[in-house]
Amino acid sequence: MEPNLNNTNQEFSRTNHREHEILREIRLSGGNCRISFLAKSLGISDETVRRNIKTLEAKSLVKKVHGGVLLTSDLDQVEQPFRSRMDKNANVKQLLAATVANMIKDGDSLFLDIGSTTAYIAQALCNHHDLFIVTNSVTISNILSKRNNNRVFQAGGELRSHDGGAFGFDAIQFIRRFNVQYAILSASAINAENGFMLHDIQEADLSREATKRAKTSIIIADSKKFNKLAPIRIEEETKIDILITDKTPGSDIISMLEKRDISIMYPSNS
Repeated sequence: MEPNLNNTNQEFSRTNHREHEILREIRLSGGNCRISFLAKSLGISDETVRRNIKTLEAKSLVKKVHGGVLLTSDLDQVEQPFRSRMDKNANVKQLLAATVANMIKDGDSLFLDIGSTTAYIAQALCNHHDLFIVTNSVTISNILSKRNNNRVFQAGGELRSHDGGAFGFDAIQFIRRFNVQYAILSASAINAENGFMLHDIQEADLSREATKRAKTSIIIADSKKFNKLAPIRIEEETKIDILITDKTPGSDIISMLEKRDISIMYPSNS
């Protein structure tokens, strides 16, 4: 029996269309995506995504990484440290991101800082509508600015080459123009003595300013940050309201959170 050329052409067209959809989603997500995110966004199975990615990789359009995919055209634009952070502990970061996304309603206003976990939050918010987003992250702007009638405001200033983040005087002055419902922030370390800490003084300055402009300030950090040290405290004349993490911290950190009237939240399936 001869093959039905019409059916073959239709299947080829569908496959091409799906590959274009996958490439579009990866571009909208800042040049990198998790397999599970693509499957959910496009309403197809993980296996179908992997099959199409294999074809795209053969065409040198994408590069497969553990659990995800990168646009090859973006590999030189995003340095290895940030790509590694996106891939490290990715499943936990996705759970935390989903927890944040469940708190956010269509039309809410929020600040998202630069970070691998906040990049996952941006991906988790892709089905929300009419969001008002202030950010200092080019990656987050790329993910959310082209979707669902969102309004995205990008802080200015010189962009860091390794993560596409804007910091310094201009970025802080820009943030002072806004008041938002949520400031969603990263932390490099959490311990009982010093609370929430970062390695970079400009990141800490910007985080403090964001908390002053938000009704509710949220730190999102996985449990690997517990009992770690970093040189700069985030909390100076600022108030953190909620910590979202994946595991219950030790009693000393719990006591610190209680003294500072900070609530703690966990993913529903953690």
